[in-house]
Amino acid sequence: MKLITNQRQLTGLIKVPGDKSISHRSLMFGALAEGKTEIHGFLPGEDCLATKKLCASLGVVIEEKDTVITIYGKAGRFKNPSQPIDIGNSGTTMRLGLGLLAGAGVEATLYGDDSLNHRPMARVMTPLNSMGARVSGDSGTEYAPIKIKKSQPLDGISYDMPVASAQVKSAILFAALQTKGETLIKERIATRNHTEEMIKQFGGQIEVFDNQIRIIGPQQLLGQRIEIPGDISSAAFFIAGALLTSDSQVCLENVGLNPSRTGLLDVLNAMGADIEKINIDPHNQLGDLVVRSSRLTGTVVEGEIIPRLIDELPILALVATQAQGTTIIRDAEELKVKETNRIDATASELAKLGADITPTEDGLIINGPTPLKPATVSSHGDHRLGMMLAIASLLVKEGTVTLEGSEAISVSYPRFFEDLNTLLVKDF
Repeated sequence: MKLITNQRQLTGLIKVPGDKSISHRSLMFGALAEGKTEIHGFLPGEDCLATKKLCASLGVVIEEKDTVITIYGKAGRFKNPSQPIDIGNSGTTMRLGLGLLAGAGVEATLYGDDSLNHRPMARVMTPLNSMGARVSGDSGTEYAPIKIKKSQPLDGISYDMPVASAQVKSAILFAALQTKGETLIKERIATRNHTEEMIKQFGGQIEVFDNQIRIIGPQQLLGQRIEIPGDISSAAFFIAGALLTSDSQVCLENVGLNPSRTGLLDVLNAMGADIEKINIDPHNQLGDLVVRSSRLTGTVVEGEIIPRLIDELPILALVATQAQGTTIIRDAEELKVKETNRIDATASELAKLGADITPTEDGLIINGPTPLKPATVSSHGDHRLGMMLAIASLLVKEGTVTLEGSEAISVSYPRFFEDLNTLLVKDF
């Protein structure tokens, strides 16, 4: 599709869709709990709908009226799916689902599209099998289709996380809620903590201390009312657009501000961004963000902050192309095993637009500021790359930017282009 170019200003107020991570987990916790769970603000993107499909295949009754989803929980008493379950491109559905199903003793086969079927799953299968599960990949590999065979009730384990992954941690926790005994997870670097917080919200017991998580199973969860805040990963694209276009001011309403997810805001503030938090609700960890055009300087992004902004690194790379000086991103190896190799794909697509950007083994080196030029670019089937390139096109002064694979954006933000259009100032 042809993208909008030469946009000098963004202004206005929008409310981004519900948090993708919380939407996935709300469905799974609702299915696992006893009684009724009401979800408000659910993200109806393709990935989250894959989790809805998974839960329904387990015999969970799910109703939808207006914007409210109601789940009638099965307390873990799931039926075996009658056929293999296609979960599209959703790595979260696959990894968290393996923990949920293995813990419940369900027999099932999960598979997805070509991209998902080539994403590493040993990182989840290894701890689950250590708990006594029987989870295996296709023809002895770690890749989907992934089969779960019925096993005896699982046992708790002590597990040192070899990678900083909230998905792996969450898969273990979903299994641990249904196991016998204590499970102890040790993280080298803390990752997003939505699963831990939602265990508490659903009435479960969990202890978190010094990057260690302790849980004793089995536990009985109770259905809840869930209010899902706006997804900061989706807000990130409009934050970048407002920062990089002149005379812009954008207000993003009801954005989730869980500290385990706000690394991008910390980095942008260090670069000189004018971002104001207002109407803060500390109890629910949300608020409004007012973002204004800013002159930015390069920085170094590395270490413990990386898990707090891993999904925002492609859009941060775009911001860095317009900042004064050099930005270095390190310790981001996890970008290689997302929907695509985001390190190489981010570098190659921004380079097409004229950016001075170099991929490394674990990150990117970006020199700025550089003017961007017209080109044909590709999302590589990755929703976040697609949205990043759409924002990049706003900075191209003359010519046409064509985005191939724009349909990937519907994975997490079906109304992205409509919301972007509401912010465009058309009378210049």
